[in-house]
Amino acid sequence: MSQPQPTSGLTTISRTVASLAVGVVHTVERAVVGEGRMRTARGNAWEAVCADRARADQRAELNRLVAELTAARAAARRTERERQPVG
Repeated sequence: MSQPQPTSGLTTISRTVASLAVGVVHTVERAVVGEGRMRTARGNAWEAVCADRARADQRAELNRLVAELTAARAAARRTERERQPVG
């Protein structure tokens, strides 16, 4: 009993064309953008980490400002109560 021979069908041709297209796009991107500026998964992950850190820093700064304003408001209230005459 003989095995059926694989044939080159439309699916195989489409996969080949898609693979070649990806290779061409990758090569063109590398030539146009430059090796050091190409987007990579590692680069994207590092950018996300940096963005998270920046947001955390901004949140901490905002919390610090709110705490300062709250303390200043409390001090102003104490000063106002001390100025009011007793009696």
